[in-house]
Amino acid sequence: MLMEAFRNFMVKRTISAKLRNQGMNTFSNLDLLNEVRLKAEKKRQEENRPHEVLYFHKVDDPYSHLTIQYIEKLKSSFDIILTPVLVGEEDPKSIHEPSLYSVYCLEDAKRIAPFYGIELLADSYPKSDLIDKANSILSVVEDKDFSEVGSIVSDALWHDNETALNELAKKYNATKDVVKSKIELGNKLRNDKGYYFGSAFYYEKELYWGVDRIHHLEDRLTELGIKKELINEPICAPEITAPSILRSDRSVQLSYYPSLNSPYTYVSAKRVRELREDYPINLITKPVLPMLMRNMTIPAFKGKYIISDAAREGRKNDYAMGKIYSPIGKPARRAYSLFPIVDEAGKGFEYIDDLLYASFHEGINIGEEDYLKSLIDKLELNWSEIKKSLGTKQWKKVLDDNLKDMYEGNCWGVPSFKITDSDGSNPYYVWGQDRMWLLKEEINKRLG
Repeated sequence: MLMEAFRNFMVKRTISAKLRNQGMNTFSNLDLLNEVRLKAEKKRQEENRPHEVLYFHKVDDPYSHLTIQYIEKLKSSFDIILTPVLVGEEDPKSIHEPSLYSVYCLEDAKRIAPFYGIELLADSYPKSDLIDKANSILSVVEDKDFSEVGSIVSDALWHDNETALNELAKKYNATKDVVKSKIELGNKLRNDKGYYFGSAFYYEKELYWGVDRIHHLEDRLTELGIKKELINEPICAPEITAPSILRSDRSVQLSYYPSLNSPYTYVSAKRVRELREDYPINLITKPVLPMLMRNMTIPAFKGKYIISDAAREGRKNDYAMGKIYSPIGKPARRAYSLFPIVDEAGKGFEYIDDLLYASFHEGINIGEEDYLKSLIDKLELNWSEIKKSLGTKQWKKVLDDNLKDMYEGNCWGVPSFKITDSDGSNPYYVWGQDRMWLLKEEINKRLG
């Protein structure tokens, strides 16, 4: 019943707020997560299975080029069996703007690669014949050799080194039927585990996507007591050069694109607040409509991952979710209707920040007039004036313009960010709360 309710919620069917919120609260709940972990570990012990980590690798996924570099380090750091799983195309239901997605992913992977000591210089995706060769090689490589051979294959593929692939193909070469079968089985296993992309790890009921989430996997394996050496340094973390606090007589503009129904936006808000305090930025808040109110659908398996992943990211960044009340529909529209006048009064970010906290921590219906009045009073604004905008439609053009601006940077999800020089020139777009460290790097590069 709960899963069906959640599925309907994610595809935006008619469903009561009570059931919708119940689904979101279930998958973000820490106590339930710990219960699932305990049961999974008990079952693993009863079945006398080793600690097995699955790794889903897609050869033409730029993020897989990053994660493959950490396979051997994971194996050598923990008492685990790491099983590589070759996968192919993503589930199309999980990609909402395919053209923007492919462009952004390559650019993003290229940006972060140097911070992980990895070379990724490709200006385009690999050619199809080289992708076929890479898959052919990896389809017959034994699991114990996958990390070594896979790294070599990935380097050759992403740097258009056909000679290196041809050399490997002399030793590792699978027929088209074998490759097809291998990838079909890999896709099925990935789908059965509730995931949809490559470059992800799976361990006992939980998924960990890309280099950005390896630290969560490390934490879990360490808690199980299977780390081989008691070294506190993480095995996968970007080498950050930007200072925690930056002072300058110059500043940059930082546009922030939040959505009121986004758990990732919620977990970013505290760090946006801190960034404004610690770095010389002019913060411009540009809210956009939630994806579900933009006629997009989110399949249940992706929705479950998003909420559970955002919840652990919030806990990691000392901004945990609490009780959730999704504002989809009328609550969001009423709250958005006040944004233009509140922003004009200089309190746009504070307004959105409080709305997010109310929705994702306090479980408040942000469309209720009593709540909105209390928030406007808290912001020390005149409710009798602000109230005149409640339920009007001026906000629709504002949010539509914000969305168009966000799309200019190949960003379609939230939170997204745009850094420009103080005069609005030289735009630099970033998508995701897990790229806030990269924002600091770019600001430091411009001002430091």
